[in-house]
Amino acid sequence: MRRVPDRARVLGGVALALGLAYLLLVHWWWTAPMLAMGKQIATLRDQELALRMEIAQRPQLELELARVREFEATNAGFLPETNRQLATAALVQRLESVLSAASPQPGRCQIAARTPAESRSEEPFVRATVQVRLKCGMAELAAVLYALESGSPQLFVDNLDLISRRSYLGTGLEGGVVDVNFDLYGYIKTPAEVAP
Repeated sequence: MRRVPDRARVLGGVALALGLAYLLLVHWWWTAPMLAMGKQIATLRDQELALRMEIAQRPQLELELARVREFEATNAGFLPETNRQLATAALVQRLESVLSAASPQPGRCQIAARTPAESRSEEPFVRATVQVRLKCGMAELAAVLYALESGSPQLFVDNLDLISRRSYLGTGLEGGVVDVNFDLYGYIKTPAEVAP
């Protein structure tokens, strides 16, 4: 009867010894690295599948890129000039033509001052800015601002400041004249980091 417990102890000891031998000699040296390699293989397979799917999309992406480049080549949102000085001069010419079209009476809307300004903000494209001071009637001013911001290339009005002058220089204009200050700006297609 005592042989059965001794045999169980021996078998338990052998099993324990084999378990310890497996952990110390096989698992850490063989099984654990193989499991880690299996995870790496699964990760690499997922990455390869994702890359194959991206490569399969290449013709579609090239077509889309060509379409975007064609659109940008004809994009009227940017000023066509190649540098800030030329763009600033073009802004002034655009302002003068808009003013002459906005008012049938020459003295009703006039440019008092126009000064080129440097942009102090970090932007992806070069900004050409002109600080403008006008003396206009309200109806003409509304027409000028609308024509500037709705035309092509895309221009923006910022820092708008209005001061009412009821009878500027005694002209007797109905509704008086408004003294207007604003920044008129547009963007050049050249990226800012390339521009001088």
